[in-house]
Amino acid sequence: MAKLFIAHVRGLVGQRPLVTVRAAAEGEARLFLEAAYPDDEVVEVVEAGDWVSTSDTGTEAGDVREHPDTEWQASTSGF
Repeated sequence: MAKLFIAHVRGLVGQRPLVTVRAAAEGEARLFLEAAYPDDEVVEVVEAGDWVSTSDTGTEAGDVREHPDTEWQASTSGF
């Protein structure tokens, strides 16, 4: 199974909700996000670490999902 990454994506009309993506590494996660959001800015991508979601985050590499009820928050734990 690919690793889970969380991303902060800024669209033309403002912040997107939290976005998750499955990928082998951060660089690959950025590529998937840039392909999914070609007109948006991928501000930050981090490995999810201990972050847990009750929403479907996919299982295959390249699964990009938005989580409408969750907003990006800068990491304070340094993961």
